[in-house]
Amino acid sequence: MKHHHVLPTLVLTTTAVLAAAPAAFAAPSSEPTPSASTARAETPASDAGSVEITKKDPTGDVLSGATFLLLDSAGQEVGGGKTDDQGKLTFLDLAPGIYRLKETASGSPLHEVVADQDVIVTPGATTRLTITDPFKAAKVLLQAKDDKTGKLLPGATVNIGTGDSTLLTLTTGTGGTASGELPVSSRKSEFWVKQIKAPAGYDLYKPSKTFTAGPGAPVTVTVTNAKTAATPKPDPSDKPTHEPTGTPSTPADKPGGGGTGGSKPSPTGTSTLDAISTPTAAAGLDDDATPEPPAGSLAHTGADATAWFAGGAGLLVAAGAVALFVTRRRTSAQPDPEDTGETI
Repeated sequence: MKHHHVLPTLVLTTTAVLAAAPAAFAAPSSEPTPSASTARAETPASDAGSVEITKKDPTGDVLSGATFLLLDSAGQEVGGGKTDDQGKLTFLDLAPGIYRLKETASGSPLHEVVADQDVIVTPGATTRLTITDPFKAAKVLLQAKDDKTGKLLPGATVNIGTGDSTLLTLTTGTGGTASGELPVSSRKSEFWVKQIKAPAGYDLYKPSKTFTAGPGAPVTVTVTNAKTAATPKPDPSDKPTHEPTGTPSTPADKPGGGGTGGSKPSPTGTSTLDAISTPTAAAGLDDDATPEPPAGSLAHTGADATAWFAGGAGLLVAAGAVALFVTRRRTSAQPDPEDTGETI
């Protein structure tokens, strides 16, 4: 009886051992592998960092809807998204290291995207960045025109700027126009334009003009030039009407010389000059004396009216002298009662 009671006990024990064996083999399949546990341990939660972006424009206003990508050092994308209504975007749970931040869209028709930049993530810290999107440049069209006809003129050069800074220089081409991009710093900016070189044949437009421009908007700037005044040519009708009234004077030592008056001496004038010398001796004047011109008159030149009056007076004196001479001859021809026989 004692032997029969021990056998079932051995069987039960064996069965229990066999039943426990399958459970022992299945347990490892539900546990994580040693390699997976080790990978998690390399980046514990306390060592992870983050990047927070705040998006603004040059005036300080926040910009929503700007799209960004975050790339790791191998160029793989590790995050992406858009800025919210406060202009913010955050990348979480980043392993420490260097990342590349890339803006793909500004979310605004007035703003440009910024260039890519590197971001350093430090363990357990948040890297905060404020990114400012610049305004898009204004599109400037320059025209140079004739102020009278409106014709477009090539070769005009202008400077465009704001304050003391020149931001853009343009020169009109063969079509009389030029274009360029003008950087702006607000939604409505004021600029000045000054011409520094005029088109050929035109005067420089010296005053400065002002205009306003907005981001990405086209604006036309026009400068006008007046033609350079040409030097007037002499008009034949403007010739002097006074002409010399006489010919060059005849030298005084030639017969008929009349001084510097200019009119040609007539035969009568020649006779007059000859007649003047005769009565001078008859009148008892000194041959070497020179008649003085009347007071208040110009010196006698031989061509003024005084010469002709003097000539007429000389003729009268000469005629009187001849008459006196003839009378004396007649008288001398008659016998004188007191004649002593001498001939006069």
